[in-house]
Amino acid sequence: MNQSSSSDMFCPQTWPQTRLEVIELMRQHDVNPTQQRVEIAQVLLSAPQHLCADQVLALVNRQKATVSKATVYNTLGLFASKGLVREVIVDPSKVFYDTTTRPHHHFYNVDTGELMDVAADSMLVGQLPQLPPGTEAEGIEIVIRVRQQRVN
Repeated sequence: MNQSSSSDMFCPQTWPQTRLEVIELMRQHDVNPTQQRVEIAQVLLSAPQHLCADQVLALVNRQKATVSKATVYNTLGLFASKGLVREVIVDPSKVFYDTTTRPHHHFYNVDTGELMDVAADSMLVGQLPQLPPGTEAEGIEIVIRVRQQRVN
């Protein structure tokens, strides 16, 4: 599990601890709380963390009845589209689902696969390039790729 080690940098965000709190949060985001979605949400939304779909699948199936891989992927996509989690794409084959939905950035360690939060106000972002006609900026998400230092 790639938990956020720096979640205390953010204004407090509450994570649901009971099944009823999970269901209420899902309803607030216009997500129909089916049994399998609730099981996935209980694992994913219980703490500030970054999990990939395979990690969610393993955790859900370890704790609950069997949920298919397709159900997990479809549910994570739905959660991201409804704002319950943020998708963080660190490379074309690796997507994390981040339970901290407030604006922030990330360090991604390419050697360990760890994703760590960086507070949005800890970085200065300069002037943006001119946006394409008819568009507006929705947000900025920066992923800084790091690796372990090589010892010579």
